[in-house]
Amino acid sequence: MIQTADWVALGITLKLAALTTLILLAVGTPLAWWLARSRWRYRFLVEAMVALPLVLPPTVLGFYLLLALGPRGPLGATSQWLWGEPLAFSFTGLVIGSVVYSLPFVVQPLTGAFNSLGSRPLEAAATLRAGTWDRFVSVVLPLARPGFLTAAVLGFAHTLGEFGVVLMIGGNIPGETQVLSIAIYDHVESLDYPRAHWLSGGLLVLSFVLLLAVYGLNRRVTLVKS
Repeated sequence: MIQTADWVALGITLKLAALTTLILLAVGTPLAWWLARSRWRYRFLVEAMVALPLVLPPTVLGFYLLLALGPRGPLGATSQWLWGEPLAFSFTGLVIGSVVYSLPFVVQPLTGAFNSLGSRPLEAAATLRAGTWDRFVSVVLPLARPGFLTAAVLGFAHTLGEFGVVLMIGGNIPGETQVLSIAIYDHVESLDYPRAHWLSGGLLVLSFVLLLAVYGLNRRVTLVKS
């Protein structure tokens, strides 16, 4: 059965996934819009950097993030100077690592959604004297709503299952940086399979439900358009 420590790990995991998703939507939306609309000849360099976490081993990414967030790294040293503590092995460090690791799972669906809009809706809004921000809020956001849902669900679900990155930069501190994936590993390592089953099964069901919601909505949107 699930014990108190597992509930704490669940709370940390859900908090991390929710905060990471919100940050990714805030950061990823303008980045995806730029990728979809830009005609810069070297745009592929930015696209490659965004997609790098898809192919880079999590431990490699986690290692370099650990160097950057540690007390001798640029971000960690700055945090040490400002607040008296580094970012490594802290919840804030987990958020930073999760944002970097899950970035392509939010940016790529948004970029695809923006690309699928074409230019006609924006041109029609421009003829009605709608400003740039007004066109984005009134035209782009409603039409790209399925892309936003897909990006949010994928970013959230991907953060739920992180292991290598969070272990490298957050360690395994109960009540602070221990997330569910690490708790499951601990249970398996100690041969406590029943608790590992409970946590793994819960994550499996939650992930499946989230994906069902995404595919169901996308199918409904496709039927409406057709």
